[in-house]
Amino acid sequence: MDDVRWLSADEQEIWRAYLSASVSLAAHVDRQMRQHAGMPMAYYEILVRLSEAPHRRLRMSELADASLSSRSRLSHAVAALERNGWVERRPADGDRRGWVCSLTDEGFAALAAAAPGHVTTVREHLFDVLTPEQLRTLREIGLAISAGLKPACDAARAEDAQDTQDAEDTQDPCDE
Repeated sequence: MDDVRWLSADEQEIWRAYLSASVSLAAHVDRQMRQHAGMPMAYYEILVRLSEAPHRRLRMSELADASLSSRSRLSHAVAALERNGWVERRPADGDRRGWVCSLTDEGFAALAAAAPGHVTTVREHLFDVLTPEQLRTLREIGLAISAGLKPACDAARAEDAQDTQDAEDTQDPCDE
């Protein structure tokens, strides 16, 4: 481990400040969503992505990528959303292996009811505590981190897709 580039004291402080802020904010937003909207943030994100898609539907693989979720985690979340009547999952037209997830009117109503509380929480705990310059910097930082992670994330998605494909060869994804 002699070639490890250990963090300096300043870098350690930056890392811990970033980690504390990002984990705390994510937990706070998730808690608000659960308490006031009856759903975790991950479900809200799925509903948002579907609401923004043409005809309010996406292939499951596209929805997983858009919502930054693994395919297996997405499948479980979509099953729960189906039980609530907020989404429907159907085979893709002309593709025996593909599945499409659609946002129902009930799901859109649940999203519309949850949105004000979510936006208020994000505004109060992110946008209102930072200056315009800090917000521009935060955007740049987020884009840089995402770009730096893209190769590893793409590889993980490809691996996840292969694992899912192997499972689909033996199991219907609606049975999960």
